[in-house]
Amino acid sequence: MQIDLICIGHKMPNWIDTGFKEYVKRLPANYSLNLIEIPLQKRDKDQRMLAAIKKGAYIIALDEAGKMWDSVKLSQELANWMNEYNSVALLIGGPDGLSSDCLQRANQHWSLSKLTLPHTIVRVMVAEQLYRAWSLLNNHPYHRA
Repeated sequence: MQIDLICIGHKMPNWIDTGFKEYVKRLPANYSLNLIEIPLQKRDKDQRMLAAIKKGAYIIALDEAGKMWDSVKLSQELANWMNEYNSVALLIGGPDGLSSDCLQRANQHWSLSKLTLPHTIVRVMVAEQLYRAWSLLNNHPYHRA
């Protein structure tokens, strides 16, 4: 299964890149988590984000108005994505969030928290949560709740 994490913003601090890469390397080979960064520019960033979505991908917008899932629910969603789709695109907006075009194009809306989170940290949180969801599905001891 291929998961593309499409994010507004590039040239992240080293600790963000290191954190993201740590969880990507923990995932097994059949879970491909790819980071696609769209430079933060005023013109056309939303169109570039939409253009980065692979044809036929199931699209999930990370949005504060989306549904909040606990870890078990995310693992169920991940299992469903794996069974139903070859490709999933997770959209993370920049400082101004996602455009209405991106939100409308999404098949699903997911909220990590009621808190407003810095977009830079969200990519690490999503990678960790996907790894946690995988660990739940595979009875791996990482998730201890």
